Amino acid sequence: MKYYAGIDLGGTNIVAGIVDENFVIVASAKRKTALPRPCDAIVEDMATTVKEAVAQAGISLHDLEYVGLGCPGMIDYQNGVVVYSNNLEFYHEPLGEKLSKHLGLPILMANDADAAAFGEFKAGAGRGSENMIAITLGTGVGSGIIIRSKLYTGFAYGGAEVGHSLLVKDGELCTCGRHGCLEAYASATGLIRMTKKHMEEHRESLMWTFVDGDLSRVNGRTAFDAMRQGDAEGTRVVEKYTEYLAEGIVNIVNIFQPEIICIGGGISKEGETLLKPINRYIGQYAFSRFADKNTVVRIAELGNDAGVIGAAFLKDAFHCR
Repeated sequence: MKYYAGIDLGGTNIVAGIVDENFVIVASAKRKTALPRPCDAIVEDMATTVKEAVAQAGISLHDLEYVGLGCPGMIDYQNGVVVYSNNLEFYHEPLGEKLSKHLGLPILMANDADAAAFGEFKAGAGRGSENMIAITLGTGVGSGIIIRSKLYTGFAYGGAEVGHSLLVKDGELCTCGRHGCLEAYASATGLIRMTKKHMEEHRESLMWTFVDGDLSRVNGRTAFDAMRQGDAEGTRVVEKYTEYLAEGIVNIVNIFQPEIICIGGGISKEGETLLKPINRYIGQYAFSRFADKNTVVRIAELGNDAGVIGAAFLKDAFHCR
């Protein structure tokens, strides 16, 4: 049995996993990222976490060919450099070289959303496809694009950011500084903003009871929970949110027409409540609706394991190494 190591470096946690050739995580270790911290301190913790996972798996570092790392930001995967990561405050940081010195192994790197997308492609919702796009609906809208079984990152490693495609001209302000991005409407942050706005305009809404009258307690489930109880405003929020998301996904289908688009993140737990209107929208408005085959939207299957599994198999992710 062959084993592979993957690290999912996030703003909150560092997770390292040992993955077998059947894409099963056989051992893992975790510690807090504890930002803000210098790069070298984070590298030391990543190395320690990998060593702990290796020990739990009952193998040694010598049993590994390399270690894969998914990291937030723009990643120069050819040179193992974090070009820029606003969450980690890294700028042209040779993260791969630094980690390799601690572990004595080659380090393969990718953006964290790309790594998670590749995990879904290899072992989750994208199994059996050649072209797949993964979208993560979290604080922002992350994405990863797989074309002909390889990750697409753009020539300067800043591509595949579908969350920052324009959805509404002069619309809501996005964290990137532009107005009207898909992220500003389809993220959990966008959904929460939309929910609060409807609640403030409709004091009679059942949504107020779900948060005990406290707007600060509104989350991505509030409108969906109210909708299931028959609340009119909760239903309107959900309908408006899914329409924005569906419009963005139709744009993606019209550009790429992948076999599969998978949706992950906390909001994806709504399952068919999201999938039905989105797939219906594709059937009505995607240019490819006239074709014999159409893109299918699915819920991501691997959850938080996607980043570790994808990172562990980065040897397969790029055309050149």
